[in-house]
Amino acid sequence: MSTKAQTFEYPKTKKANQVDYYGDVKVLDPYRWLENDTAQDTKEWVKEQNQVTNDYLNKCTFKDILKSRIVQLNNYPKYSSPMKAGNFYFYYKNDGLQNQSVLYYQRGLEERPEVFLDPNTYSDKGTVSINIAGISHDDKYIAFTIQKAGSDWQEIFVMDIVTKQTLKDKIEWVKFSGASWYKDGFYYSRYDKPVKGMEFSSQNKNHKIYFHKLGTPQSKDQLIYTDASNPLRYFGATVSEDERYLFVNISQGTYGTELMYRDLRVPNSPLKLLFKGFEHEYEIIDNVEDKLLVLTNNGAPNRKIVIVDPKIPIKTNWKVIVKEKNELIEGASTGGGKLFVNYLKDCSSKIFHCNLDGTEMNEVQLPGIGSAGGLGGKKTERILFYTYTSFNTPPVIYSYDVASGKSNIFRAPETKFRTEDFITTQVFYPSKDGTKVPMFIVHKRGLEMNGKNPTLLYGYGGFNVNLTPSFSASRIAFLEQGGIYVMANIRGGGEYGEAWHKAGMLNKKQNVFDDFIAAAEYLIANKYTSSEKLAISGGSNGGLLVGACLTQRPDLFKVAFPAVGVLDMLRFHKFTVGWGWVVEYGSSDVKEQFDYLYKYSPYHQVKSGTKYPAVLVTTGDHDDRVVPAHSFKFISALQEANASSNPVMIRIETDAGHGAGKPMSKAIDEIVDVYCFMLMNMGYTELRDQR
Repeated sequence: MSTKAQTFEYPKTKKANQVDYYGDVKVLDPYRWLENDTAQDTKEWVKEQNQVTNDYLNKCTFKDILKSRIVQLNNYPKYSSPMKAGNFYFYYKNDGLQNQSVLYYQRGLEERPEVFLDPNTYSDKGTVSINIAGISHDDKYIAFTIQKAGSDWQEIFVMDIVTKQTLKDKIEWVKFSGASWYKDGFYYSRYDKPVKGMEFSSQNKNHKIYFHKLGTPQSKDQLIYTDASNPLRYFGATVSEDERYLFVNISQGTYGTELMYRDLRVPNSPLKLLFKGFEHEYEIIDNVEDKLLVLTNNGAPNRKIVIVDPKIPIKTNWKVIVKEKNELIEGASTGGGKLFVNYLKDCSSKIFHCNLDGTEMNEVQLPGIGSAGGLGGKKTERILFYTYTSFNTPPVIYSYDVASGKSNIFRAPETKFRTEDFITTQVFYPSKDGTKVPMFIVHKRGLEMNGKNPTLLYGYGGFNVNLTPSFSASRIAFLEQGGIYVMANIRGGGEYGEAWHKAGMLNKKQNVFDDFIAAAEYLIANKYTSSEKLAISGGSNGGLLVGACLTQRPDLFKVAFPAVGVLDMLRFHKFTVGWGWVVEYGSSDVKEQFDYLYKYSPYHQVKSGTKYPAVLVTTGDHDDRVVPAHSFKFISALQEANASSNPVMIRIETDAGHGAGKPMSKAIDEIVDVYCFMLMNMGYTELRDQR
């Protein structure tokens, strides 16, 4: 049943006479004023936009049924894998609909668990999240971070594990850091305190590594490393399990590392260069006495594992213990004296274990095509844990006996749907240039492919990020209605190693959009769906993907969901940590890079008089990763330019950020609104009650 065409009264968004010149190119930016997210006129604009969006979404005739089913599907206990600390095991648990998962601990695996930290008691709205930052090597203390309202800013606190007493120690203005313990303190990374009122938008500069000694104020912390000549770099510190080595990881963006180290057994020893940046990536897996186990793509785009002597770290002195294969090594870890290597074969996990010298390689048997991870721990541990999940299987936790190599189900969730009712297939479709791209297609078993199925196509395509099968209880509600969920493993990700990544970055970014457009065309040509029943979705870099595709091919999609997207490609590097993405995208400050950025920048490619699909932009007012100005400016341009009767709206969540730490209640409300918006614009007025 179709709904009638509608016109919408959007808030009047003022336009300023803002003009920038990039060389001899004149670029208008009439909505620049919306970059000031704390200004009163911006706050009023947010309120008015949300009112229009809420009024529209409240007309959804099946909203209550949909929300009731999504709540029902999400209402089951969810666990993380246990983490061992001395005689205790720590893990997160959500009873079902708690806004934030609670940190539990217990002696051994058979004793009664107790609450260690409950973030739900920190905020009535559930907007405070807690994460373990690091456990001291003597297993006496746990450092944990608190994040508020979805912001990336963290505060670090310390608790005594046995007494559960919180110490007086408090570390502020931390971002992108854990707490790596050494004797009676820990290393961490932080920025200087930002200017008041600019905490969530000003550019973050001069990352610094400090050492904090327990019982002392933050003002007394020892500065370990910074680089004033390179203020736009990230610095991180980790300490080896045996406290022999300190490693300093340096990056100037989201790809490429430089590593330094210090031998902590030698008093006052200097930091020495281990691997020079930033052409390749290096990850310290562990140390074997005085040698280092290193995962790298130097000379191996799909990665290899080598043994390195830090005293002679030159490449000719490396010893390869796990050779590069056709499949990408997604990650590696050690535990119980073994090395675990996680491969990615056509976007699905394969795990192998071997000795620390690479001998006796054997496969850990997984249940099927899906995603698995874990199997890390101290050298003395004999039982490790890993998690397996797929599109129709919620995360199942397995225990792994190091001695026998056998796995057993440790915890399996009870769901309120039948996993066997749904099927996943993988296809390989041709992109514009003939490149074969993998894609997962998920739907109800027996669904007729008649070109009329509501379909949600999801992608990311950037930053070497791998998309693998994952479970969403909320997604099941969509599949039950005859929907199809599709995930395309487009270029720019790392599913097939660094070559796959590089084929979708910098001046090759258009390949990413071409791959996604080709995925949509494949789904239509093979009668999974039609343009009138096809929606596209992506967040962050995926929000850029959706924004670029809807401006390049507005005829191809019925609905588009750019979430927390990077949508102004000329100014992204001027806010918070946006400078870190220049290695991936390029910079408008460089002439040849400006040329291709301007060509696909979603905000700048909105054309007046174009018939755009229905668009619901989503963002958070506390997003200090991809500042909400991207979304504010983009939707303003769309509302002015759109010549179709499709709604183009924005949903701005309050007390929310880039996504991490979002309360369960807010997450459910948002996905309900997304599905309502999608199905309403595909002509649906009622749904089958699946409760």
